[in-house]
Amino acid sequence: MPTIPFTSTTTSTTAAPQPVDYRRLLLSAADLTDAEDTFTEQSSNANPNGSPGASAFFVNAKDSRAIVDTFLVYPDAATAAATLTQAAGTLPTLVKGGTPKPLPVGTDGVIVSGAHPTEDKAVTLIFFAEGKALVRLEFQSATGDPTKEGRATAVAKMQDIALRAGLAGPE
Repeated sequence: MPTIPFTSTTTSTTAAPQPVDYRRLLLSAADLTDAEDTFTEQSSNANPNGSPGASAFFVNAKDSRAIVDTFLVYPDAATAAATLTQAAGTLPTLVKGGTPKPLPVGTDGVIVSGAHPTEDKAVTLIFFAEGKALVRLEFQSATGDPTKEGRATAVAKMQDIALRAGLAGPE
């Protein structure tokens, strides 16, 4: 009896890697709560706008202050730094009446306080890079009652530490 040639019909498939959920590196409402304000998380989003990273929206109990904590994770630190430079250039269009100044948080931190472009609220924005992550913190409050720079800086430092520790280990 002749042998029948055998060819394997088994195919190998590799599942696409699942996106990393970086929400574990966001600050929590407890991190943001202090003697003056108790914050609650209203929403969080993994991979905002389809980009690797995370975002969360917090509001205080009086509904008079809000904090938006967003970071994006890039392939490398050089890309994050270049994107930070571009983002910092947009600050004058995002905050009216404020002058951006250096902030000693992360790499090339910058802070600006003033009015929202619609002038219906006060806003403080912070941008900084930490390794391959780019952070944007936005503090919103009533017109004429901006978030104190020291408070905003303390929040930024907490987010910087969370990213430094969290991105250094396994994802």
